[in-house]
Amino acid sequence: MTKTISIDPITRLEGHGKIEIFLDDEGAVKDCYFQIPELRGFERFVVGRPIEELPRITTRICGVCPASHHMASAKAVDGCFGNEVAPVAHKLRDMYYHAHFIHSHIAHFYALAAPDFVCGPDSDPAVRNILGVVAKVGLEIGGSVIKARAMAQRIQQILGGRFTHLVWCLPGGVCKGLNREELETIKPMVQELSAFADFSIKLFRDVVLGNPAYVDLILNGPYTLDVHNMGLVDENNAPNFYHGEVRVVDFNGREICRYKPEDYAQYVAEHVEEWSYLKFPYLRKRGWKGFVEGLDSSLYCATPLARLNVADRMATPRAQEAFEEMFKTLGGKPCKALMANHWARLVEMLQNVEMLERYCADPEITSDRFRVVPKSITGEGVGIVEAMRGTLTHHYTCDKNGICKSANLIVGTTNNNAPIQMVTKKVAQALIKPGKEPTQGILNMVEMAFRCFDPCYSCATHSLPGQMPLDISVYSRGELRWHFKR
Repeated sequence: MTKTISIDPITRLEGHGKIEIFLDDEGAVKDCYFQIPELRGFERFVVGRPIEELPRITTRICGVCPASHHMASAKAVDGCFGNEVAPVAHKLRDMYYHAHFIHSHIAHFYALAAPDFVCGPDSDPAVRNILGVVAKVGLEIGGSVIKARAMAQRIQQILGGRFTHLVWCLPGGVCKGLNREELETIKPMVQELSAFADFSIKLFRDVVLGNPAYVDLILNGPYTLDVHNMGLVDENNAPNFYHGEVRVVDFNGREICRYKPEDYAQYVAEHVEEWSYLKFPYLRKRGWKGFVEGLDSSLYCATPLARLNVADRMATPRAQEAFEEMFKTLGGKPCKALMANHWARLVEMLQNVEMLERYCADPEITSDRFRVVPKSITGEGVGIVEAMRGTLTHHYTCDKNGICKSANLIVGTTNNNAPIQMVTKKVAQALIKPGKEPTQGILNMVEMAFRCFDPCYSCATHSLPGQMPLDISVYSRGELRWHFKR
């Protein structure tokens, strides 16, 4: 008789999810489903709103990455008004976004991923958390982590007025510029963040790379997939989180396609399964082929590691050094070891702080020409940025009065939905053995599969598979009396 193992709720992610593992009669893993039981309906209820309101509404999709939705939405709205944007506004938005990346990467690396490496994947769940990490590395380092994240958020607040749920971007620019006094306040915080980024790389070397068991888990564990890579790049094929073209390369490093934001629908489509509210994006020209690996697969990852896999170089010198060290250690590029996503986040953080340093030295950054008032409504726009969790697309249309007619969102985590499903199943099959009850450590290592992706399910769920499920159980004095299910 088939036995079911449920990991519900799964831990250390944004949003809600569960893993259902089905065993055969011998106790081997027969199947595994990574299920998301929550729904967000932003694509529908923004319809009928003035299009310029959408950057303010869509930040409420998620409290973890609101700036990602704000920026993608703002760029889509810019398109609906003819794409005329003040040059300094693009710089200010990008500057804000680098600070946002830093605070998010700090949160994931230290609070969500580090417990598995610093405390150990099979440590007591009661200490396998941020407090356990602080106990291991010391209060001083713990304090530095909290201070660095707070500084990154403070920089966002100075630039945009808020670090969560922005109301900053407007069609053609932003509603607030940066003055010289504010810039002088930001500069010392950027210097401290720069030193903290270097420290984080060193900590990874010492704690993770210094442990042969962890290195073996990264390189030789079951956390690998033969699927392709997606990321936003500039004209030199360096990562650009705010602006650029989307590049897709296969896991051998060959470019499959490259497209401008406005052409995304020619290259990406979405598949729906009845057991999840998440859609499953795939490369449209290859067609949906199911949850399969290989060079002919239509599936891809859009993660920090994927971004570095599609890039030929980093955009800044210290990040370039870390980029080269990472791929040399991992045995070459592209890398399929999904655990290396945690390392890739730290490499990206170096580019983020170096870009902040550049903006602090840019004489134009305090210009008061931070908005161009749109002259016409063109009716359609697409905005693509790199969210921390993957390539994020917002596509809007509006009527001649600027009222939203349609909205389509392909969220970073949604891009990774199929790979998360596949690697979770692969890890469960590799670690859960017939005839042996899985330990808490084993189940945590199954969860570590999805933590590679830092998924955010608050903003990724957009599919209703046919109808809204209904499941009601009625109990009386502790006994089940009625059960209704639709």
